[in-house]
Amino acid sequence: MNFNLNDEQRQLADSLSRLLADHYSFEKRRALTRPEATCEPAIWTHLAALGVTALGIPEAFGGLGGGTQDRLPVMQAFGRALAIEPYLASAVLGTTAVREGGSSAQQAELLPSLASGEMRIAWAHDEAAGRHAPLWVETTARSGPDGWRLDGAKALVLHGGAVSRIVVTARTRGKAQDEDGLALFLVDPQADGVTRRAYRLVDDTPAVELTLRNAQACPLGDVSDSVRATAVIRATQAAGIAAACADMVGTMETALQLTTDYVRTRKQFGRPIGDYQSMRHRIADMCVSLELARSMAVAAAVAGDDPSGDDGLAELSRAKLVIGRHARTLCHAAIQSHGGIGLTEEYAVGHCLRRVHVLDQLFGDCDAHTRWLAGQLG
Repeated sequence: MNFNLNDEQRQLADSLSRLLADHYSFEKRRALTRPEATCEPAIWTHLAALGVTALGIPEAFGGLGGGTQDRLPVMQAFGRALAIEPYLASAVLGTTAVREGGSSAQQAELLPSLASGEMRIAWAHDEAAGRHAPLWVETTARSGPDGWRLDGAKALVLHGGAVSRIVVTARTRGKAQDEDGLALFLVDPQADGVTRRAYRLVDDTPAVELTLRNAQACPLGDVSDSVRATAVIRATQAAGIAAACADMVGTMETALQLTTDYVRTRKQFGRPIGDYQSMRHRIADMCVSLELARSMAVAAAVAGDDPSGDDGLAELSRAKLVIGRHARTLCHAAIQSHGGIGLTEEYAVGHCLRRVHVLDQLFGDCDAHTRWLAGQLG
């Protein structure tokens, strides 16, 4: 396992970090969290020009190639900036679903636009009753004279209000957790029977609740191949887990940096509070948590490129579990080190905790991954 970035990855990460530093200040981020805001078109254009939207897309379709490991430094940069751009939603989840599940014609139609940033596509899989069950799908699909129609609801669609297409998981037969009968569909969010209720997550990430009532849909790939649909769902979730792990590491870096800067300047009894032994021990514990999370994020990125089999899934679950716990611990310590200011809306460290809380919940929380790993042990 290689823990070092190659030259191309390092150059891309440095360029992205500079871009986010110039165009994504904390004040800018706060402006983007207003109820009427979704994302900043200019920033997305810059991201596309930089090439990050083309990662993971084959060169034959205008992409840069690469895989989950190449997105590792990119997601860490987004985490450090606390960015709420639709990169995870579209460039990771939606793009992975199209790349892995689409027919040759669909890939040729959609992937070039996704690589260039002209199109954004969302992933709609999570349902309220699923409670982190990875293959829970109650949304139904039926074929009729005028094509396929979907009925059901998806509780969480990241950035679902700022996309032109949505990949929806549904089933043509079977019960909620059956692998048999699973299928993928493309849905136009403007179509009849499609309702989107917009809301924001606790970290201000835009999301929608998607309701489908006799909504027209186009199959993504072969609708009869439930084995492939299951593999696509697992691959998309694996890419999401690896990306979330990397994002949490970047957020942890910001929380630690804010804390070390604060304890150097905040004085109590005539001395910087960072001079006190108890505070030094806390900072040391935070550093240990960060280094452990960095290592596990690399392991998740490697497993994300080949999630087939129990070994790859177990590696992803372990990484999500460990990073989620240490990220929350570190961010709690950061807020405690700041005192009351750490909880204010105007200070960034509280937003770090909100972000890792959301990322920890995505694709299965710590409890869900603990249960899955325990089940693997028999």
